[in-house]
Amino acid sequence: FVTVTDSNDLTFPSGALYSRKFTIDGEQISLQVQDTPFVSLEDDTDSICCQEQINRSIYWADGFVFVYSITDYESYRVIRPLHQHIRKIHPNANIPLLLMANKGDLLRARQVSSKEGLQLASELGGTYYEVSARENCEGVHEAFQQLCQEVSRMIGSCNGEKRRGLHLVRPKSPNMQDLKRRLKQALTSKGKSATTL
Repeated sequence: FVTVTDSNDLTFPSGALYSRKFTIDGEQISLQVQDTPFVSLEDDTDSICCQEQINRSIYWADGFVFVYSITDYESYRVIRPLHQHIRKIHPNANIPLLLMANKGDLLRARQVSSKEGLQLASELGGTYYEVSARENCEGVHEAFQQLCQEVSRMIGSCNGEKRRGLHLVRPKSPNMQDLKRRLKQALTSKGKSATTL
């Protein structure tokens, strides 16, 4: 899950967070990539099993990178349900996404064809890249750069307005966020009872 921003003082959900700075269209961009825990399918269903950390990451992300291995059909199968899960959290947002098929150097062990990857990317409305992170990191770099350009354009087209699912203020911590929610509920319920009297 990716966020592109011009601020360095943000707090993110727990997990492996990687940050890089680079220039796109003459503007310095700070890229934060939240490497989330593994997501799996529940038993033999098309429902996913994921930790709450993933939901928090989905909420703050400005773009998504779905990675599967061409040598593992199960990793490919989880992409569609994960995308549906994201759409539940961001039902109306047009968030850029990238479908990345990794291990392109292991063609003899291939279980997922390039055609299947291209079809899925088209269905999800994203860009498809088949890469080998081990043998050619340039392909991975190019894919991330394209995604960052799309995210940067989306943020720029907001004209300073924050849209749900794009460039959201990141939660300081799950506990603080829960405390604020409870306080807001308490104030709202007091306001309703006062107007009822």
